[in-house]
Amino acid sequence: MRLRIFTEPQQGASYETLLTVAKASEDLGFDGFFRSDHYLKMGDVSGLPGPTDAWVTLAGLARETSRIRLGTLMTAATFRLPGPLAISVAQVDQMSGGRVEFGLGAGWFEAEHTAYGIPFPADAKERFDRFEEQLAIITGLWATPEGETFTFHGKHYTLTESPALPKPAQSPRPPVLIGGRGRRRTPQLAAKYADEYNIPFCVVEETQAAFDRVRAEVEKAGREIPMIYSAAQVVCVGRNDAEVARRAAAIGREVDELKVNGLAGTPDEVVEKIGRFAEIGAERIYLQVLDLSDLDHLELIADRVAPQVA
Repeated sequence: MRLRIFTEPQQGASYETLLTVAKASEDLGFDGFFRSDHYLKMGDVSGLPGPTDAWVTLAGLARETSRIRLGTLMTAATFRLPGPLAISVAQVDQMSGGRVEFGLGAGWFEAEHTAYGIPFPADAKERFDRFEEQLAIITGLWATPEGETFTFHGKHYTLTESPALPKPAQSPRPPVLIGGRGRRRTPQLAAKYADEYNIPFCVVEETQAAFDRVRAEVEKAGREIPMIYSAAQVVCVGRNDAEVARRAAAIGREVDELKVNGLAGTPDEVVEKIGRFAEIGAERIYLQVLDLSDLDHLELIADRVAPQVA
């Protein structure tokens, strides 16, 4: 099991804070540092100093780190045109020496689109149609051999004789992550385009059901490349009950609720819960860290949890 740190900067984090957490994550031996792609805070938090752009942030981190994998859970297809997005991700992959992983989703949070003047298709089918075309375009651009061109004619996007440059450092492409709880199109798109399928914030039983839906589509597609299965869970670990309660209070959550819907408790309790995800086929856990000022939390996980699940 590989453990990756997953942050939500729209809740309130500067680039310097993210850099500190990313460097700490690398130094402590975590496998990856990932961030959400949102432009508006959620819930009763200040959100100060305001949002940071996911791919601008990752470009900076690409030059400030040397080993850790970097990526998004998930970039919103509604935020960017697919051609320029393919260029950005390829460039950041080059800047990192081939350490980028590309999570892409359909987009869902209408309020952040309204707040920053981003068009938001109200119809979920249209969003998924655009999402599917973006997956085809971005992976198609990366897969086009140098010296050849890429053309695509879709309902929402058209590319004509694109030079399909630049290329990412990784060959044939950065790993593509698709996630979510959708029961039909999400598994189909994952089976067709994804290297990894991620299910966020679900209990073990719901996670297994989602994995099984994707496994069925993978088998139906007859793909030879195996799928990686992963889960994202909020994390709240303490050396004792008092420390767990303190960390839960700091993120506005209740311990009992977190033990059901996340990874909460003493290191041994969290190791046991991670083991249950491993039993259903999860190979990676994205630890959603909500208090980015608490580096001792990361140190505790690295010291007392990671060695037991490696």
